[in-house]
Amino acid sequence: MTEEKSIPYPDLVQLAERILESGEDNPEELARELDRLDPAVRTDILSSDLLNAFQVFYYFFREDPGSLETDRLILQPASALATGVMIIEREFYEVIFRIDDGEPVISVSDGAEILANFRGHDAYQEALQFLDDTL
Repeated sequence: MTEEKSIPYPDLVQLAERILESGEDNPEELARELDRLDPAVRTDILSSDLLNAFQVFYYFFREDPGSLETDRLILQPASALATGVMIIEREFYEVIFRIDDGEPVISVSDGAEILANFRGHDAYQEALQFLDDTL
């Protein structure tokens, strides 16, 4: 078994630039390029300021959350996902996207506390279903 290693930051920047050249305006292509990377390198890029939060969202969920939600995510660097980025506000609830130990997490909050956490590739749809059932 080979040990996964991170690469030096300047090399990571060059790699991200190459990937973004072919996929910046095409989230599907960007996701395919990210899939081809060594897992440790991919984790470094997904948690850096080299991508935005929408690109990371699309990588994990392979769907467009809507234009307002996409705009919110585009305005945040991927590094902000360590603490979470709000995607949706519905009535009294917020849907927050974050990355925890390399895994996508979608949380539903009432603004004061987290009501539910969903993990993995179905987390976004599960959170939306939770909201639909709650409202």
